[in-house]
Amino acid sequence: MKIRGLLAIWAAKAAGAVCRRMGRQGVTWAGKIALKIDPSILEELSGQVRKKIFVVCGTNGKTTTNNLLCAALEAEGAKVVCNHTGSNMLNGVAAAFVLEAGLNGKIDADYACIEADEASTRYIFPPLQPDYMILTNLFRDQLDRYGEIDITMNILKEMIQKVDKMTLIVNGDDALSAFLAQETGKPCVTYGILEKTVKEEGTEIREGRFCKKCGTKLEYRFYHYSQLGDYYCPGCGFERPHLDYGAEAVKLGDQISFTVEDRRLVADYKGFYNVYNLLAAYAAGRSAGLKLEHFNEMLRKFHPENGRMEQFRMGQTGITLNLAKNPAGFNQNIAAVMQDTNPKDIIIVINDNAQDGRDISWLWDVDFDRFQEESIHSITVSGIRCQDMRLRLKYVDIPSILEADVETAIRDRIRDGVGNLYVLVNYTALFSTRNILKKIEGEKK
Repeated sequence: MKIRGLLAIWAAKAAGAVCRRMGRQGVTWAGKIALKIDPSILEELSGQVRKKIFVVCGTNGKTTTNNLLCAALEAEGAKVVCNHTGSNMLNGVAAAFVLEAGLNGKIDADYACIEADEASTRYIFPPLQPDYMILTNLFRDQLDRYGEIDITMNILKEMIQKVDKMTLIVNGDDALSAFLAQETGKPCVTYGILEKTVKEEGTEIREGRFCKKCGTKLEYRFYHYSQLGDYYCPGCGFERPHLDYGAEAVKLGDQISFTVEDRRLVADYKGFYNVYNLLAAYAAGRSAGLKLEHFNEMLRKFHPENGRMEQFRMGQTGITLNLAKNPAGFNQNIAAVMQDTNPKDIIIVINDNAQDGRDISWLWDVDFDRFQEESIHSITVSGIRCQDMRLRLKYVDIPSILEADVETAIRDRIRDGVGNLYVLVNYTALFSTRNILKKIEGEKK
């Protein structure tokens, strides 16, 4: 490696160490510094990956899917570069590689698992040239940043077609993702759920309710949530593709379990959406030719972090932290919370910083009326836009406690709650709330 690349790595590692000592994540700064010194550093380091590079895109589930896939590969004895923290723009991706590199500029990695922001694929795909792209789903998200879904789809189509040799691993239950895969002409592997699993159809908005080919309203043989299910178009014949990796006998509760390829997979997670995350990681590993003989063993050891159903314990109170940043994701969060029939307190933290999107009108598309059950002991609204969240709940006749300061809200519920607390946060509230929970957890030990 040229001296410029080595300087980029050394400077990035130094910046990362300083940020960590200051109690900050420091990942994006490390990547930014490395790219400033050597703009070609990502191409240089990713070219050292011995086998395959996976990129995970999609509106919801990227971080969990990416970390599951990384853990699955490591369980098979592979060495993996991964942006575990969910820093998924160019700086974060570059940081994953420079922080993994040795001081000699070498990376010891069989695979790379990289989560990528959809709009940032313009900058990530050209130097990375991934072998596989996993597409989890396409929902409406951050309208003032992304615009409508069509804009995101156009960006992804353009960048997919610019990578010469890449296989798509697509959620076949999502009509938008399946259509996009068809339009690119790339080799495609599909995964999905083979049978009706959700008993009741929600009233939530279906983003892809009309056929992208002819504009006819899609019909469903069965439906899961948002636009996901076994769809078909009565106008042009577009329909859910054959599923290469189809889940059946899905069971939900304190655990998730299902069968795929005659294997029974079991995970200690809640939330129907996690069936898709597990399937995506499994399909990716199998598509790359791995037997994944240790997948269930990996699932037993895998603990979601970074605010994806992350568990904390403060004295007698169990706390679950989860990210909820758009209507589809929030509705699935609510469904997961309501699977727990025990008494519970809920804190909802809503910010409107630049990374969240200033437009929070999406809150009115979330089915908050599902919280009108006796098991809900209290709901506290917090964060920059706590008043807006309080108003939203008022319109479905749900009283709430207003506490703008997140730490105060959490401490109050630990002191006066029922011992079972769910903290639902949008994007920029995630890292700071997680730090608060870690601090309080340390005090209680």
